[in-house]
Amino acid sequence: MFFLKMSVRKVLIGSDNAGMQREVLEKNQVWIYLAAIAIGWGAARLAPGAAQWAEPLLWPALALLLLATFAQTPLRQLPTVLAKRRLLAALLLGNFVVVPLLVACLLPLAGAHAAVQLGVVLVLCVPCTDWFITFTQMAKGDTHAAIAWTPLALLLQLALLPLYVWAMLDASMADGLWQTSVLLAALGLIVLPLLLAWLLQWQASQRPALQTAVDRMAWWPVPMLAVVIALIAASQAQALQAAPQVMLQPMLVFVLYAALACVLAWVVSRWLKLGRAQSLTVLMSLATRNSFVMLPIALALGQGMELAASVIVLQSVVELLAMMGLLAVLARRR
Repeated sequence: MFFLKMSVRKVLIGSDNAGMQREVLEKNQVWIYLAAIAIGWGAARLAPGAAQWAEPLLWPALALLLLATFAQTPLRQLPTVLAKRRLLAALLLGNFVVVPLLVACLLPLAGAHAAVQLGVVLVLCVPCTDWFITFTQMAKGDTHAAIAWTPLALLLQLALLPLYVWAMLDASMADGLWQTSVLLAALGLIVLPLLLAWLLQWQASQRPALQTAVDRMAWWPVPMLAVVIALIAASQAQALQAAPQVMLQPMLVFVLYAALACVLAWVVSRWLKLGRAQSLTVLMSLATRNSFVMLPIALALGQGMELAASVIVLQSVVELLAMMGLLAVLARRR
């Protein structure tokens, strides 16, 4: 994930040397994540028992990753986007109506495997709440509004996700989201870190030493995400090795989504008559999805659904490569 805190600090108080050092790490993150996949896969091939120790380590690593990500989500910025009604309408319409309809149209292309279909819905139907901000900044969009949008997007997606699963998939899939293991994972690895992160923000505003600690957490996402990806690759290697061809179909879906989301963002922005900066914000929001907040849900689905987590990781790699291309195109059109 991109460094949300770095983006917030750049917008609100400007860059510093530490921010610039983090930016170097950020620019190389695609290669870091690909290396993490290779390390995890290689560990699983060299040590057949790797999956047994990788999965228990995955949960605390994921908890730390999400805590660091949520700690950089600024609730105090929320009034900024609420005041920009046309932009807010575009973000709501695009992310929670247009995108789910697009996903429903693309879903048949993902194949018949239930875990793959569920993974596609989990990862594509919810908007990004982390690297979306940095992409918006790099594209010269409305970064203040992007920062303000993230907490609202996070709360809405958690509320609406069961509805999307119920509408697009078999009823048993929707029921599966309410099983005890999934609810415990959602509470322990999403709700609890979210509440803890926001408590840290509130306390940090009154305690400079704590604020320094929260700022340092901005370094966590990329290395922690690399650890999480390596552990997933190690734990899921056997499932992927058994059915590698299954992943080709969701990869096609993710490539098509990346292209069509750009078109739909342009249509929504034109319809609501947004300016260039706000249109770019909508584009970045629709083009980026909330991959790793959904991982606890995917990992808790149980036996037979292991590929859902692998689908989420696959989407993130496709998305990062697509966003690099999109930013290059936008840079030439300035």
